[in-house]
Amino acid sequence: MKVTASAPGKAILFGEHAVVYGKPAIAMAVNRRAIVTIQEGTNDQINVQIPELDVYGAIDLTDHQIKPLKTSPSQTKFSDTSSTSDNPASPSSIYDMGILKFIRNAIFNDQFQPDHGLDVQVELEIPIGAGLGSSAAITVATLAASASYHQEDLTLEKLAKMAHHVELDVQGAASPLDTTISTHGGFIYFTRKDGAVKINPALEMPLVVGYTSQPGNTGQLVAGVRKLHDDHPEIINPILDTIEKIANQARQAITNGDQQKVAELMNINQGLLDALGVNTNQLSNLVYQARSAGAIGSKLTGAGGGGSIIAYCPGKTQEVLERLKHVENAFQVNISPQGVTWE
Repeated sequence: MKVTASAPGKAILFGEHAVVYGKPAIAMAVNRRAIVTIQEGTNDQINVQIPELDVYGAIDLTDHQIKPLKTSPSQTKFSDTSSTSDNPASPSSIYDMGILKFIRNAIFNDQFQPDHGLDVQVELEIPIGAGLGSSAAITVATLAASASYHQEDLTLEKLAKMAHHVELDVQGAASPLDTTISTHGGFIYFTRKDGAVKINPALEMPLVVGYTSQPGNTGQLVAGVRKLHDDHPEIINPILDTIEKIANQARQAITNGDQQKVAELMNINQGLLDALGVNTNQLSNLVYQARSAGAIGSKLTGAGGGGSIIAYCPGKTQEVLERLKHVENAFQVNISPQGVTWE
């Protein structure tokens, strides 16, 4: 038996970090996806392969321990986590383990658990650690593929909730926004109270994503903002309240087709994210390079600390794309109306 599921990444236009504190956020699913294929295994372990990232691992059926591999299962013997790199604490090895934990927790859950070996293949069209929802897309697609493999029915609401729990277990802190947008697709206004509400934009949203080679660590960044909030509540709470007002005004501007206001609000939101300590020199450079190339609005997207920026550039998409490609990495994104799919 062989099943495949895929889920889109996302770009947050407004409200990242504030959404963790119950504030609204606006996000869209992007036309880059994580594709997960599950089939009966070749041995009595869960073998995981993500060739684009050169990440391979095996998960024990009994104790669920992860054994990273240096290369694919067919080319190497299992190794302990301490021998996965010359420096076991290197950022790459730690990040690889994080990805394998998302997959492990998505495969072993309260709804279904495998009792025999599986081969899991992940194809990734989304840069990892770039604030574009790669972990959420992998988690949602893995859960959907697992449900299909076990012939279990899952509603989209149940799937999104399970995926959020996986992210919480792995990261310790996470907004349900990423897993919600990856599950449902489209363009959404999200609150904890009402969940995802679809937005129908009255304007084109030509976006260019620029991303750094240095990934951000969502869990650490969320924890850093939490500490700042706890240490300076009288300062940070008004910032979060202002981000909430920005998201609400942006929703209205998007549905009214007011592209200039959308751009201005993006630029204001960027300044507030800088105040929360999640900006970096590299991200700031991308933000201002995009504006100088013709973007009318640009800001970091996602957790920050590395990762990505989005540039809103009506009529200037190619100019902004070329400029950012000369600085770091960049590509154009479109809205993905389709969320998770499986067969």
